[in-house]
Amino acid sequence: MISRRNFLKALIAGTAFYSFRNAFASISNPPSPHFSKAGKGGFEGERILKMYNIHTGESLNIKYYSSGIYDRDAIDNINYFLRCHYTNEVKAMDIGVLDLLCNIKDIAGKDREVQIISGYRSLAYNEFLISQGRNVSRNTLHLQGLAIDFSIEGVSNKGLSRIAKSFSAGGVGKYPEFVHIDVGRVRYW
Repeated sequence: MISRRNFLKALIAGTAFYSFRNAFASISNPPSPHFSKAGKGGFEGERILKMYNIHTGESLNIKYYSSGIYDRDAIDNINYFLRCHYTNEVKAMDIGVLDLLCNIKDIAGKDREVQIISGYRSLAYNEFLISQGRNVSRNTLHLQGLAIDFSIEGVSNKGLSRIAKSFSAGGVGKYPEFVHIDVGRVRYW
């Protein structure tokens, strides 16, 4: 019979391996062609995200891409920063959604801080939001690390939504408090 301690160690090790495997898998996937559009934050130079998480109070200012190479440690830090604040569960965020967020931020103003409302969302937190009557999807792409809800101080959500739509990279939703982006099928609300 396996002890509780050994079971927890195995569970943690398995979770860590799975998270790193997914993070590295997403890093090795090449960016979608729409991210190389001239004037839309192409892949020359560096990609930097300056973010503030409204739920945890944490800030992160990090270069995650430079000269054609994604920085795996930086991506790990971003994944932790965008964890589910309700459960502290970490999931590898898709590189495409990070690049889309960076492109939007760069157009809005390279030095602007992105305020994160939601990155990865655990199933437990999603179910909690549903039980509270919040208008969230049971199959949200937040559960897969494919979506981010954000705002940028000094930039209207209408403006952010317009910028996000210009990429035709996935879903864009405009809400009073934030903008939702994802790298699923192209759709707007």
